[in-house]
Amino acid sequence: MKCPCNPNVMYSVCCQKAHANISSVATAETLMRSRYSAFVLANIDYLQKSHHSLTRPSKSEKRKIEAWAKSVNWVKLEILHTSKGTNSDTEGTVEFKAYYIENVQMGVIHENSNFKKENGRWTYIDGLHKP
Repeated sequence: MKCPCNPNVMYSVCCQKAHANISSVATAETLMRSRYSAFVLANIDYLQKSHHSLTRPSKSEKRKIEAWAKSVNWVKLEILHTSKGTNSDTEGTVEFKAYYIENVQMGVIHENSNFKKENGRWTYIDGLHKP
């Protein structure tokens, strides 16, 4: 199957690697892409695992996220900008747009996400939603 984060690449050589071993994620952008794919695939356990421990959603929030992720049709991910977030950094940001269809209407999440290494691996901290 094609990877949800990039239809030009197979899932098996892209986000599946991160989903199988989160420690293999080398950059903040790679983590962002793997999180988008996890939303598409409703892989909520991975979303929890890739969230920083200080901002990780509760079990009730996790159920809501899963229900919503399954209720929409994901269309595409567009990476707009990255700052830092390389293998040698400890923090980074990724600005993206994630397009989806909900109740026959197109929606978009436009966010500048913050990432930070925790215990040597990339994690999602939070994001600032943009209009």
